Amino acid sequence: MANVRNLKKDINYVLGDIIEAVYVWEYANTDKDTKQSEAIIDEAIATFDELIVKVNAKNDNAKAHFKAINQELETKGLALIEKINNLG
Repeated sequence: MANVRNLKKDINYVLGDIIEAVYVWEYANTDKDTKQSEAIIDEAIATFDELIVKVNAKNDNAKAHFKAINQELETKGLALIEKINNLG
């Protein structure tokens, strides 16, 4: 079950780093509105919750299930990073 543990760590690290990047942006841009950045943080937290629920769900084909979750993490993570890059 090391695969489950590593996948959970990956989810935590990736989304945690994205949230940290938003905080750094907010700190560097104190004169700008933070509504968009707060929405990115909320989306990252919702993504975290959603992916952890999927990891904990029982599935007959575990290898394919975890691979799909890992791919979803990559896709959603890249989308969140793109939103950070587009912040005013």
